[in-house]
Amino acid sequence: MSLSGADALIDDAAEGRMKSFAGACAILAAVATAPAAMAADYATTTTYEATVVEPAPFYRGFSGRLPACGDSGVIGRITSAFAARERGYWGSDLALEAVGHPREIGYRSWGPSFVPRRFCAAETVTTDRRPRRVFYEIIEGDGFAGMGWGVNWCVTGLDRHRAFAPGCKMVRP
Repeated sequence: MSLSGADALIDDAAEGRMKSFAGACAILAAVATAPAAMAADYATTTTYEATVVEPAPFYRGFSGRLPACGDSGVIGRITSAFAARERGYWGSDLALEAVGHPREIGYRSWGPSFVPRRFCAAETVTTDRRPRRVFYEIIEGDGFAGMGWGVNWCVTGLDRHRAFAPGCKMVRP
């Protein structure tokens, strides 16, 4: 026996309602058989003993041997990275002409259990003839694939996105 088009639509709608009803019954059964929720009992108290864990005397895997603030490799990385960023990102020919009087302003300032960092400051002159200060940190394990050392640096007055704001404070101890 064949059904007409209208009868087939009615049968499909009834089948859909049956599936919805079966799904609702399954959800109701799951909720009805779930364990009851327990309320917090604030009348009883539980005491816990605190254990003090002393920090490690040194951060394993790091030697703490970093180049000096005035090392030519460090200054070279800063000057080349500055010129590349100015040229590639800002479309500017600004560069660091001279970097002088590098000095250390902190070494492992956050303690021996942190990644070793040497914080430095130096005086510089940019190609627009303005004297500026450059702050930088030499970080152990910050080189390619975690090998060697890397440098984060900031030239005062040229931190346009304020990544190290305010006044290059984020690369100082």
